[in-house]
Amino acid sequence: MKQMQSSQLLDQLEADTKQIILTLHYLLQEDPGVLTEQPAAGKWSVAQVVEHLNSYGRYYLPLMQQALKDTTYPSNASFTPGWLGDYFVKSMLPKEDGRIPNKMNAPKNHRPSPHVDSFTVLNEFMKQEKLWLELLQQARSADLNKIRIPISIAKFIKIKLGDTFRFLIAHHQRHFVQVSNTLQAVRGNHGYTFPSSGIAVQ
Repeated sequence: MKQMQSSQLLDQLEADTKQIILTLHYLLQEDPGVLTEQPAAGKWSVAQVVEHLNSYGRYYLPLMQQALKDTTYPSNASFTPGWLGDYFVKSMLPKEDGRIPNKMNAPKNHRPSPHVDSFTVLNEFMKQEKLWLELLQQARSADLNKIRIPISIAKFIKIKLGDTFRFLIAHHQRHFVQVSNTLQAVRGNHGYTFPSSGIAVQ
């Protein structure tokens, strides 16, 4: 597995998280009716997509906070992805052209209710994103290889902290492509672009 510079990896993950936060500021100005409208029967609304992400944050954030607090491993200048963690990341990342590969069904405990309040959901996710930024800063003083985090769907499986960050932020990026596509479907042919977010709707 290709070795990475830990600082460069964390810089990129921080930039990716700030990009999501920028888009969130835009969504918070959107009509709540648009954010809770399902584009078709059985399809998630924007608010449901974000609530799905919240459910992962509620599981992973406390675990990663505690792991970083308790670690005795000093920082390591390099990070080598694990084979399983790297597989998860690559299966989750959207393609460069915005396509979402490997369609997946959400685990039962990560499926959002259709009855969600967009303001509550988006503000919780904003708090989570700001906490991700704090954890990425704390991770600069830790060994991304040594700390391991149990995954939500099978807690007996643990992946490296660096891969956990990579996977979760890729998960955010994947679903914000879905957010973009959902807004397009709900609003019809009125094309627009999230300001400075790089996520375009045509």
